[in-house]
Amino acid sequence: QLQASGGGLVQPGGSLRLSCAASGRTSNHNPIGWFRQAPGKEREFVAAITWTDGTTSYLHSVKGRFTISKDNGKNTVYLQMNSLKPEDTAVYFCAAPTGRLIRSSWYGPQYYHYWGQGTQVTVSS
Repeated sequence: QLQASGGGLVQPGGSLRLSCAASGRTSNHNPIGWFRQAPGKEREFVAAITWTDGTTSYLHSVKGRFTISKDNGKNTVYLQMNSLKPEDTAVYFCAAPTGRLIRSSWYGPQYYHYWGQGTQVTVSS
């Protein structure tokens, strides 16, 4: 249902663009979220966007560096990550709920039902 790609190894200050291709039911579920999980840490919300009107939300520490966007025609959500820092190192997952989430539920991974396979992002010199 969700296919994430685009991770890799990048130096601090570098950029990466992640993609999340949605198919089937998830192509109109709102929002599509990006989460990340570093070793030994809990999975945390990074950003989300709605298919309908493009409303977005970001983790405070990535605001101004990351941009989430969508292409409805391709059923794909992107996460452009600039000015990457070592603390951004994690496995990144895209996720979708079973229907539509209210805004206050966007930030909790427990509210998302469909998950992509994860893509590793490593920021290191």
